[in-house]
Amino acid sequence: MSPVEKADVLLEALPYIRRFAGKLLVIKYGGHAMEDEELKDSFAQDVALMKYVGMNPVVVHGGGPQIDSALQKAGIEPRFVRGLRVTDAATMDIVEMVLVGKINKEIVTLLNRHGGNAVGLSGKDGELVVARKLKSGDLGRVGEVAGVNARIIDALAGFIPVIAPVGVGASGETYNINADLVAGEIAAALSAEKLIHLTDVQGILDGEQRLISTLSRKEAERLMSAGVIAGGMLPKVESSLRALEGGTSKAHIIDGRVPHAILLELFTREGIGTEIVL
Repeated sequence: MSPVEKADVLLEALPYIRRFAGKLLVIKYGGHAMEDEELKDSFAQDVALMKYVGMNPVVVHGGGPQIDSALQKAGIEPRFVRGLRVTDAATMDIVEMVLVGKINKEIVTLLNRHGGNAVGLSGKDGELVVARKLKSGDLGRVGEVAGVNARIIDALAGFIPVIAPVGVGASGETYNINADLVAGEIAAALSAEKLIHLTDVQGILDGEQRLISTLSRKEAERLMSAGVIAGGMLPKVESSLRALEGGTSKAHIIDGRVPHAILLELFTREGIGTEIVL
């Protein structure tokens, strides 16, 4: 690439840097991007760069495979109902240990190593994520978000908050919450400019397995009803719609297996993946 071509790449990013300066963006970090060393580094570089050009990224992470591994080592067989983890007291202890004590701190260390100035939190810190027991079926300590204390994020201005999806109930009980849904609720509470989901697929595919570049709320609801959007994509789309309801401008579902996927989505004309709009 010639010096002029390099300058063109930087200039293409300029209007997007200007547009998003000072804006808050929520990133749901999960999938292969959390496991592959090269992708972990590219994720951390992307988030650090966002901070350095004046954006305010907030990271929410999952950790399903790591939880499964820890449960099996403890002799507990993971159980799921409708894609949700059945979480008894013993399972909850391990879920919290893995999400808050291990994965969260690994992500914080990774971001700090790349100059990101990150701080790790769970939903229990400052009652950031207040939860209640999930109404549908008895899955034990599986919760849903009842409220988000946005003042905690406001108080961390200058830092990159990294949030584990563990919530606290009215009586101090701990709840395991789907990380996609936590990300959507946090984006809504903060009226984030964007919510970005990193996944292990290109984006949302139509009935003929073609990538949908832009999806309206109405069309998303139609595809969910028709069963085209199903399985693990459902909570991502539900999370995106919740964020839009709360004032988020756009939600994006992008392929986290692509190095620097976040930068490609934010700073190029074409973007990648699927954007969801009202």
